[in-house]
Amino acid sequence: MDFISGEVLYINKPLNWTSFDLVRKLRNKLCRRLGVKKLKVGHAGTLDPLATGVMIICTGKKTKLIETFQYQTKEYIATIRLGETTPSFDLETEVDAIYPTEHITKELVNQILTQFIGEIQQVPPTYSACKVEGKRAYEFAREGQEVELKPKLLAIDEIELLDYTMPEIKIRVVCSKGTYIRALARDIGLALNTGGHLTALERTRIGDITLDLCVAGEQIEEVVDALLD
Repeated sequence: MDFISGEVLYINKPLNWTSFDLVRKLRNKLCRRLGVKKLKVGHAGTLDPLATGVMIICTGKKTKLIETFQYQTKEYIATIRLGETTPSFDLETEVDAIYPTEHITKELVNQILTQFIGEIQQVPPTYSACKVEGKRAYEFAREGQEVELKPKLLAIDEIELLDYTMPEIKIRVVCSKGTYIRALARDIGLALNTGGHLTALERTRIGDITLDLCVAGEQIEEVVDALLD
């Protein structure tokens, strides 16, 4: 494989790795193996550290394909804990409020989920990389400062309830670029008159690239060795 001219790799990002961690490890390994000081490496679509799943990483001239990959439909499997909220809408931060869930039924959940199908306006999480006055929103959040983020138009093609085991539900979501599944968890909780935050998230598809086509991120250095040997 010619990583300098350009290659595309499909990788299953491990839990607790940032997207940049994966890019950095791959770039460092390739530079060592190829004997070069610099190599262009980028990814198509950031995943939060607490999320796992499909990441497409491009090298060399193939980095020009990144924007094309980013605009492809994505699929996620999300586990949402109802009755609780956290400032980050996931497990990065501690629970800050508890709400009743006795009124929630499986039928009600299915009914509410249909309300999110189609074009929707979504306010991004404060703990996100959205820029406000040239600064990342999460920087304001971690400093304890409030910041107002504007809603963004996005599309959700499908939502399916996979499991209902209160206080948690598991859903499958097929959506457009720019969708924050953490924000969706928040909004589903609000629509159910309770709280909600993510406890697990896996991206299972970008376009036609599915998890079964991906190599494990933890094995990326061994994979590079095998490809170059």
